[in-house]
Amino acid sequence: MNARDLDFLPPLQAESPRALQTLVLGAGIVGLACALRLQSAGLQVTVLDRSGVAAGASRGNAGALAYSDVLPLASPGILRQAPRWLIDPLGPLSLRPSYAPAMLPWLWKFWRASTQKQVNLSARAQAALLALSAAEWPALLGLAGAQGQLRKGGNLHLYEGEAQWRAAAPGWAQRMALGVGYELLQGADAIADLQPGVDKQFQYGCFVPHWHTVDDPLRLTQALAHAFIARGGVLARGHALRLNPDARGLLVELEQGPPLLAQRLLVCAGAWSHQLTETLGERYPLETERGYNTTLPPGAFNLRRQLTFPNHGFVVTPIAGGVRVGGAVEFAGLQAPPNFARADALLAKAKRFLPELRTEGGTQWMGCRPSMPDSLPVIGPAPADGRVFYAFGHGHLGLTQAAATAKLAADWALERKPGLADLAAFRPGRFL
Repeated sequence: MNARDLDFLPPLQAESPRALQTLVLGAGIVGLACALRLQSAGLQVTVLDRSGVAAGASRGNAGALAYSDVLPLASPGILRQAPRWLIDPLGPLSLRPSYAPAMLPWLWKFWRASTQKQVNLSARAQAALLALSAAEWPALLGLAGAQGQLRKGGNLHLYEGEAQWRAAAPGWAQRMALGVGYELLQGADAIADLQPGVDKQFQYGCFVPHWHTVDDPLRLTQALAHAFIARGGVLARGHALRLNPDARGLLVELEQGPPLLAQRLLVCAGAWSHQLTETLGERYPLETERGYNTTLPPGAFNLRRQLTFPNHGFVVTPIAGGVRVGGAVEFAGLQAPPNFARADALLAKAKRFLPELRTEGGTQWMGCRPSMPDSLPVIGPAPADGRVFYAFGHGHLGLTQAAATAKLAADWALERKPGLADLAAFRPGRFL
């Protein structure tokens, strides 16, 4: 099966109901990482996706293994900036007015998670999960034969002046307290040593060496899929509508075709996961952070490493020989059509900040990041049925946290001691 075939998966051929040992719902980076890890532990695994491999946020993200990104989006700082951002439809954080009523319950929980006490708890939990992922990714890359896709250039956060740096400094102090190392750069010349071509308005920078990128998140997810299939895994198309537990296992009703029966089941369906949990009687505050980007062809800019512009909510990253400019957050749900004026706005800013950037010939994309109000994923067995494992809600860190999530899923399936000492912050029942 070649890369193009992974975009158009065949339907699962099954008689009703077919008994499966382990069924993974979702063929994004998290689902396939879990599937490959479970398979390598000796389990028979089937992966089902409504369309194809990396059809959602795994296809076009910024490709970062952001091990140092320990601070949650929900924070006192974001609350101070959010009102100003929200009134700008093309700003770093926007909410479509028509979607505002549907967002109110999520925004209330987001506000509750933004206290300093909760931020400290979330940051410690995030740091532990990211450390586990950093330890697990080399083995997962080895299983996929994708070690050559890793880039270790680090990340450079850029600030336009002393006021911006002073506002950001407490967050960097908190990162350092959690084990994140960084180097503070002062002056345009110091920044140019790491990345030439940055506009001289940027006078402060934080270089984070323990931050990697991959050549292309789509290619990496495809590599996991190919490795999974080569080892005998089944990867097929199917739209799961409902989960019905019974004494035999988990009966999975499909939009088309006979139902499936699984002994154990993993919900890794990204921004659509809550539609499945509701069929078990569990409602989760999972929202969609829609992100936009433009991928420019090779030669667009001599980019040495990923650049982050935190006060503008976007990154510029080297990707498959080209340059990808994207980020920001738009709350508009799963159904609204894309507003690619947001991608245009990010590209225009990138041109101002990197004057030598060539912006012609780009390809635009929008993806739906699955986001929980406290910025922490849902990882663990379902309260409704211990044969179901939840792995969703990773927000901006799905690629980064996929290896850790896969490790925890394997520990659950094999009834081993979990790879993290404290899983309480990620427990599925915390919002029920």
